[in-house]
Amino acid sequence: MTDAITVLLVDDHALVRRGVRAFLETLDGIGVVGEAESGEEGVEQAALLTPDVVLLDLILPGIDGVEATRRIRTISPRTQVILLTSFHDDAHVLPAIRAGALSYLLKDVGPDELGQAVRRAARGEATLHPRVAAQVMASLSQPLAPTAPGPHLTERELEVLSLIADGRSNAEIAERLFVSEKTVKSHVSNILGKLHLADRTQAAVWAWREGFKER
Repeated sequence: MTDAITVLLVDDHALVRRGVRAFLETLDGIGVVGEAESGEEGVEQAALLTPDVVLLDLILPGIDGVEATRRIRTISPRTQVILLTSFHDDAHVLPAIRAGALSYLLKDVGPDELGQAVRRAARGEATLHPRVAAQVMASLSQPLAPTAPGPHLTERELEVLSLIADGRSNAEIAERLFVSEKTVKSHVSNILGKLHLADRTQAAVWAWREGFKER
């Protein structure tokens, strides 16, 4: 199967990995080349195997699926990431997509749909669970503050905003900026207030529209 689509499974539940592997290996043209049970191990295996597709859980020991996605896409740009998870709230969906995930599926997906998603991902085509797609469209269509941040945000608040746009959690931002998580929460609150936004998801979408990137 020299032309088979190669897949890496990353999930901390052995039963899930076993079930997904058993199904995928019944499909023509798809081969599971490795498994990992943590985010760090998934990144290491992706670097070693450079699979066509990584099926990745969102909640993992160590680094989470968002950070694992970001690292995998950096070390192996040809590899496409499919998030296969139970979480579909805004706090997880948009950061994962921003980090480079091509597709976002929930674990109630049917076997045939999963197989199709893997084949589509190998072609660079995205698949979003209907609930996830609706959330993404709703977030992108929300009216956002039209004014540029300019003098309204401090330099530190701009740094925090750019990291929010990059999908970073408060804990990750605190570590990056060498401040406490409480300080980060305060900055986030100030940003939302100054930009008249409801939550960090709107802040991320606002930053993407304004062209903000991680500094």
